Amino acid sequence: MIAQILHRDDITLWKYLSDKYSHDFSGVYTNYLLEIRQVTNKLFNDSNLLLQEFFRTKSLLKIEKNNQSVDLIFLIDSLEKQINKFQELSLIKSNSLVEEILYCINNYLQVPEYKIGEKLFSFDKPYLMGILNVTPDSFSDGGKYLTEDQAVSHALEMIHDGADIIDIGGESSRPGSEPITADEEISRVIPVIQKILERKPEAIISVDTYKSKVAEIALQSGAKIINDISGFTFDPEIADICAHYNASVVLMHIKGTPKTMQLNPEYNEVVSEIYDFLHSQVIFARSKGIENIIIDPGIGFGKSVRDNFSIIKRLKDFKSIGCPILIGVSRKSFIGKILNLEVDQRDLPTAAMEAVSIFNSARIIRTHNVKNGKQIIKLLSEII
Repeated sequence: MIAQILHRDDITLWKYLSDKYSHDFSGVYTNYLLEIRQVTNKLFNDSNLLLQEFFRTKSLLKIEKNNQSVDLIFLIDSLEKQINKFQELSLIKSNSLVEEILYCINNYLQVPEYKIGEKLFSFDKPYLMGILNVTPDSFSDGGKYLTEDQAVSHALEMIHDGADIIDIGGESSRPGSEPITADEEISRVIPVIQKILERKPEAIISVDTYKSKVAEIALQSGAKIINDISGFTFDPEIADICAHYNASVVLMHIKGTPKTMQLNPEYNEVVSEIYDFLHSQVIFARSKGIENIIIDPGIGFGKSVRDNFSIIKRLKDFKSIGCPILIGVSRKSFIGKILNLEVDQRDLPTAAMEAVSIFNSARIIRTHNVKNGKQIIKLLSEII
């Protein structure tokens, strides 16, 4: 069972829901929808008395998926009023459906706070993650920071410009890229972590890896965050490593692998499918004892150009997972395809997409141009 709060400001979503529920949502003027997917028939029947008022007022619709489950959707004007109503219902008869609804709404309304290293991150405001690729073949800056001195110098420059986190990547994940060995990745990343922390002991270091061996040595070397593009699906041991070292984690959605992800990716409904994956992986990570979890819908990782724009437009629809949202749009190909721009010409439109993402609830911006990002955040702090 998965609950998700949806916003009513996307026409593509309305068309999808209208077809799914055989109901014309174009005339629905509530602020929110609360969809609950994969509710077992038994749980639905057990909850029937609690739901009668919602059916009577036509603020609840359902569709039978198969002989085993139904999907439900509530029409909601005020989340605060709705949570009060379900709290009252829970006193009458609490069950897992009511608990899931309350959990979903509470997740949406709360502001997470994480202590990472010695720094408190309160996600009522956005933060910057500076990208440091120590690779020869990354799509934007591959080969620029191959020596330790070059990499450390750039990291310190980004910290000076306002980066809250430095994300170090030792393996390119550009479309079509081939994986490298863990030992090769370690040889690229670990010396850079160590030298940055020698110069700046308070720096918050993230390592972009899906390999448990790399993650363990990185955490032993002082990294505080593991940024896994596979959301803990490529290496079955990495979650236990992160839990053992009390690491913060970024769980990203990817369709396929970097080598195959852009070979005609298709979704029935892109945001719902990504949400369901991230929801599941967050539950898995928490079952391992991991507390500080950040989610990333994975712009450009197995998505079409149109998918990427839909995700950015609907970032708020990920809030009810209850984790801060990270977004990485920096210099990516979907920008270049729309504007016919080469990689080194994409910083201005990147800034526009980053600003929209922050406005739509992104709270960590993963970017190449930290100086631009800092200015964006300073401006937006006046209106959000």
